[in-house]
Amino acid sequence: MTATEPAASDATAADAAPRPAPGATPPRTPLTARAAAELVGTAALVAIVVGSGIQATRLTDDVALQLLANSTATVFGLGVLIALLGPVSGAHFNPAVTLAEWWTARRGGAGVDARESAVYVSAQITGAIGGAILADAMFGEPLVAWSQHDRSAGNLLLGEVVATAGLILLIFGLARTDRLRLAPVAVASYIGAAYWFTSSTSFANPAVTVGRAFTDTFAGIAPASVAGFIGMQLIGTVVGLALVVVIFVRAGTERA
Repeated sequence: MTATEPAASDATAADAAPRPAPGATPPRTPLTARAAAELVGTAALVAIVVGSGIQATRLTDDVALQLLANSTATVFGLGVLIALLGPVSGAHFNPAVTLAEWWTARRGGAGVDARESAVYVSAQITGAIGGAILADAMFGEPLVAWSQHDRSAGNLLLGEVVATAGLILLIFGLARTDRLRLAPVAVASYIGAAYWFTSSTSFANPAVTVGRAFTDTFAGIAPASVAGFIGMQLIGTVVGLALVVVIFVRAGTERA
């Protein structure tokens, strides 16, 4: 018998074990594991964004190439993180997504409750700060240096509303049409595109916004600009959820 072949007694025990009824919700991963996945995933995401930004500025002075390198690394890194950690926590890595899921759960959908949301958001913010510090450490930058990159212009704030609304529309649209299996590719592709078509380069994430304030590098954001960005991201979340309701109408909700 090889290591990959179960013993007969094990197989018999497995057959005798109670199985969930068809359509029943399987047991959820413990909250501690989900929180760890959100912390590690968000930290890795910010490390990718900040680290690739530092690397890009060291390799070229061409801002377009810097943004191309930064966005490309983010696309591949985010896709991998969603594929890896999605089965554990849902791979939110983003308080906007968590709050949107909490809101839909309050209205009868599936998702996190208030306690779980608080744990997720805390883990995401902690991870984002840790990821920025880790990236700075890897490239020999000061571990904490407040960014001087002002991003308070009105057009940049509008860009954050658009970027976040599109992200929420995508994620919850996939959920409503039972296509979340496409999330690793779809979400990563959207963020990569939004780097280029939004004026703000698509932060679309309050935790990432906080984390990026801790690094005075290519991907940073001045602390004074953080509140404005987060405010617009929350507005974008509301807009995105409204679009989901309007576009992805559930079967049977309209009369002929």
